[in-house]
Amino acid sequence: MTTLYTLSAVLFVSLLSFLGIFFFLFEEKTIRQLLLYFVSLSTGALLGDVFIHIIPDLAESQDTFGRSLYILLSGILFSFVLEKIVHWRHCHVLPSETHHDHHHHPMGIVSIVGESMHNFIDGLVIAAAFLASIPIGVSTTIAVVLHEIPHEVGNVAILLHSGYSKKRALLLNCLSGVTSIVGALIVLLFAATDSNLVAFILPFAAGNLLYIAGSDLIPELHKETALKKTLGQLFCIIVGMVMMYGLKFIE
Repeated sequence: MTTLYTLSAVLFVSLLSFLGIFFFLFEEKTIRQLLLYFVSLSTGALLGDVFIHIIPDLAESQDTFGRSLYILLSGILFSFVLEKIVHWRHCHVLPSETHHDHHHHPMGIVSIVGESMHNFIDGLVIAAAFLASIPIGVSTTIAVVLHEIPHEVGNVAILLHSGYSKKRALLLNCLSGVTSIVGALIVLLFAATDSNLVAFILPFAAGNLLYIAGSDLIPELHKETALKKTLGQLFCIIVGMVMMYGLKFIE
């Protein structure tokens, strides 16, 4: 049953790649305004998932909790190094307001590589969460989905600004989403032979989620300085956290 839940979740997340089509349906200004609040919502959801679900679950094993915290820190460091390697911040989710440049395909290629690696890790995270428990898997999937909605739209925007056609940008974005399924399958296969794998991957995944929220999403929110929009951001962050708290009642 865990395998079914995991594969269903990562398949749904991979299908979110098609959300990039919304970039073609609305004006860029409208998209930027909407994504601003989706980023806030996903920030609250990611933080809530880590502190309300994952860390309390890790704390139940007092003998290994200290080790789990070190693994969590290693997850943060790994995420930092990964971004350095691909030279692309995978959560620059708000489309740039600069003019289109049709001669920057190398940047687009780097963004596709970064997106594929990011989705691969999403698969690892979701699989590890479901192996820990179904409720943690559900909460983590919701947090990832909320993060992916603005992220996928923004990634298509990056590809368009790199000179790709609309059709090719959407196709490449969708193909990169398949790696989340690969990541989940790897975790499930190794977990079948090593029952201790979850004890390592879950805190590692928590570190990755914290890095995304703290290093990528929150700095993105600071680019907006208007008081009214800032209050809107704060409200959405709180809503995201409350959503994660509400999921505790299904445990």
